Amino acid sequence: MSFLTRFSAELGLFVTRGRTRLGFEFKRTSAPRVTKSVRVALADLRLDRLDVVHAGDETYPLADQIRAVALRHVLRDVEPLLEA
Repeated sequence: MSFLTRFSAELGLFVTRGRTRLGFEFKRTSAPRVTKSVRVALADLRLDRLDVVHAGDETYPLADQIRAVALRHVLRDVEPLLEA
């Protein structure tokens, strides 16, 4: 399932946790990049952060409020979305 913003940018997953708005995009590549669609989703949905989950080995910043998160490290690098 994916979400479309009002300007037709696609986002893989949109999560709200209290007042925090998080977006997740999923890419098969090991070298993700910031696309126009990612920037539009970040702005249009007023996200606090957008993580691009990818097939590579590292987690690193891509731009302000946007980071690449390695799928293999997602449990380590993405704080839990649900409180115990």
